[in-house]
Amino acid sequence: MEERHNNRELYFKEQHTTLNKYILPYIEKFKPITENTQVLEVGCGYGGNLKPFMDKGCFITGVDIREKSIEDAKRLLDIDSHPKLTLIASDIYDVKDFDQKFDIIFMKDTLEHIPNQEKFVPLLKTFLKDDGVIFQGFPPWCNPFGGHQQMCEGKILSKLPWFHVTPRPVFKAILKLFGEKESTVNGLLTDVYETRISIFRFKKIVRKSGLEILDENLFFINPNYEVKFKLKPRKLLPVFNIPFLREFYTTTAYYILRKKQ
Repeated sequence: MEERHNNRELYFKEQHTTLNKYILPYIEKFKPITENTQVLEVGCGYGGNLKPFMDKGCFITGVDIREKSIEDAKRLLDIDSHPKLTLIASDIYDVKDFDQKFDIIFMKDTLEHIPNQEKFVPLLKTFLKDDGVIFQGFPPWCNPFGGHQQMCEGKILSKLPWFHVTPRPVFKAILKLFGEKESTVNGLLTDVYETRISIFRFKKIVRKSGLEILDENLFFINPNYEVKFKLKPRKLLPVFNIPFLREFYTTTAYYILRKKQ
């Protein structure tokens, strides 16, 4: 397992750096961000992605299913000093409504953990203003580490690409064979394998949701890898943007969505 998954401060800084340098400018091409912008992040974790929006003076709501993550976010973001910040520990499916609609709904590396995405993506539309946008960034399931095997304790499995695309019983058997803890095995099976998402299925869900894709960016080298591995981000070249095959070498997919016009 990488140090960043246990070091909350490091993970927070990595999120903040990538969002501030790459994702915030990307969103601003489609939606201006001002001190009056209402922002919702689903799956906010420790809050690193919220910090750049906070620095711009936005009204911010962060939701995460893990109460401990929300407690860490309150500490790292110094919530008592920021009256425009609201953090909620809840399953997003249990949030019936918010006090307002949002200009920007933000999700990064979260959709692949959400069950029943066919129900969830249309739900986001109900939280969105008519002229608002949704940012979705997720790793396609079939990419080299789409199984989140970097969470494994063993050094071999944590660096072994593509073994997660095997059938579920095989994936489980490999994890057990290499001595992974029961909690790790169960987590990867229920929180990743069962909720996996592909580019193809994501687009199919969006088409049926009442939303539409305003922009798409597929990356061969994930922008996250700059702060993690000192690798410069690289978008997928058009010649390699081949349906089905791109699922295996797209390390992350960025989308801007809006309500269907």
